[in-house]
Amino acid sequence: MSRAEHIPVSAYLITFNNERTLETALRSLQWADEIVVVDSFSTDRTLEIARRYTARLEQRSWPGFRDQYQYASEQCTHDWSLFVDADEEISPALARAMQDELRANAARAGTEAFVGYQAERRTYYLGRWHLHGGWVPDHEVRLYRRSCGRWEGGLHANIHLQGRIGRLDGFYYHYTYANIADQLGTIGRYSDTAVQDMLAANTRFGLLKLLGNPLARFLRDYVLKGGFREGLPGLVVAVSTMFYIFIKYAKLWEARQSFPPFGDRDRLP
Repeated sequence: MSRAEHIPVSAYLITFNNERTLETALRSLQWADEIVVVDSFSTDRTLEIARRYTARLEQRSWPGFRDQYQYASEQCTHDWSLFVDADEEISPALARAMQDELRANAARAGTEAFVGYQAERRTYYLGRWHLHGGWVPDHEVRLYRRSCGRWEGGLHANIHLQGRIGRLDGFYYHYTYANIADQLGTIGRYSDTAVQDMLAANTRFGLLKLLGNPLARFLRDYVLKGGFREGLPGLVVAVSTMFYIFIKYAKLWEARQSFPPFGDRDRLP
C-alpha cells in the first residue's frame, strides 16, 4: 500500500484502574497511527502499562463520561478516530476492514461518503461468549470523523454524527466484569450516575417503573432474546440487569426523600 492510499487513524481510550484488560486493548491498536490515553488518576498498574504503548498519555480528573470522552477525542491529531474502551479488543479482521473501508471511502464523492462506521461487539463473561440475551445485538459507532460529530449523553454517552454511517465486517471483543463481585460494584457506581441523569431530566418515580420495568427487561432478555440459551451465566446477566434497573429507580426515590438526620430520628417506643 502506498502512502498516498494510507488514511491515518487516531485511537483513543479513557482509563481508570484497568490493569486487568488494558494491555490487550492497546496491543490490538498497534496498527493505528496514534494512540491517546486519558487517565483519571489510576492507582493500579494502568499508567505503567499505557506507557509501554504510547507517549500520548495524560491524567485528568473525572468530569463524567461525555466530557471525558470528548476531551480525549480532542487530543487526537487525525480526523479519523477510533474510540476503544479499556476492556475491549479490536480483532485483526476488524482492523483490516477499517483500513480497507477508509481507502474505499476516500474515493466516494460528497454526500456518498461515510462519516462514521458501526461495528458489532461480542462480550465475554463468566467463562463464555454471550451470543444471546440482552447483550445481543450490540453495535455502535466507533470509527468516525471527529469533524463531523461530538459525544453526547450522560451515563451511556455516545458519538452523534452528521452524515452517512456505514457498517463494518468483523467484531470487537468486550472483556467485561472480572467476576460477579466486579459486576455488582459497577452496578452500584452506574446506578448512582443514572440517578443523577434522571434527576437532571426531571424523571418521575413510580411503582410501575420500580417493579414493572425490571420484570419486563428480564422477560425480554432471558425469554424473548434467548438469554436462557447461555446457561447459568445467561441467568446471572438477566437477573443482574433486572436488579440494576430496580436499584436505580429505588435510588431515584431515595434521592427525592427528606429523611431526618440520624440524631433526629424517632425513637422506638
